[in-house]
Amino acid sequence: MPQHVLIVEDEEDLAFPLVRTLEHEGYEVTWVDNGARALDAMAANLPPSVVILDLGLPDIDGLEVCQKARTSGYEGAIMIVTTRAGELDRVVGLDYGADDYLAKPFGLAELQARVRALLRRTGPGGSGSEDEAPGALRIDAEARRAFRGESEVALTGKEFDVLAILVQHRDKVVPRSRLMADVWDENWFGSTKTLDVTIGRLRSKLEAAESIERIVAVRGVGFRLESQPED
Repeated sequence: MPQHVLIVEDEEDLAFPLVRTLEHEGYEVTWVDNGARALDAMAANLPPSVVILDLGLPDIDGLEVCQKARTSGYEGAIMIVTTRAGELDRVVGLDYGADDYLAKPFGLAELQARVRALLRRTGPGGSGSEDEAPGALRIDAEARRAFRGESEVALTGKEFDVLAILVQHRDKVVPRSRLMADVWDENWFGSTKTLDVTIGRLRSKLEAAESIERIVAVRGVGFRLESQPED
């Protein structure tokens, strides 16, 4: 099931490019134009994983929406986007329960990267249910630890970041460019061989841990984490 992103923005010309961009990225996207509808969406039985929240809403100030959502028990990620770019405003936004703060105007690529980072930090890491196959990988995003069953797989920081993205998108191809942008830097100008080296180390560690999953290279595109049948 795709991750659900809620966009709270009262200006259509700003909201529509965000909707199109995130839908193209593969997310399920809902757009609302005021704070009351945003609070209803966050209180639903299946709330959004990430909320992109404008502060200048016509009915309720975005900071109040953020505070009410947290008070009501919303546990997803909230990213504030606003023209209020001062340091004090950022601190206040975080104090009200926001996880991230992006000043307008911003680039769509930066917003996409921020959304992906929030999902990695606050989401379950694509670890699946407790009754998944015993050899499947499990990611603890908060502790930045990876497990095969009950045994931990020792990883470096970059190895963990790459694996966390692949686990989140099990059985789907993750482009090389996305891995480079998310794990290293969007403006990385060095060789992408650093990614190949990291993938190689990950493969060796997963094999040593006797994981039922392996990393498959899709020539000219990227990498996919897939399960292989046990003997």
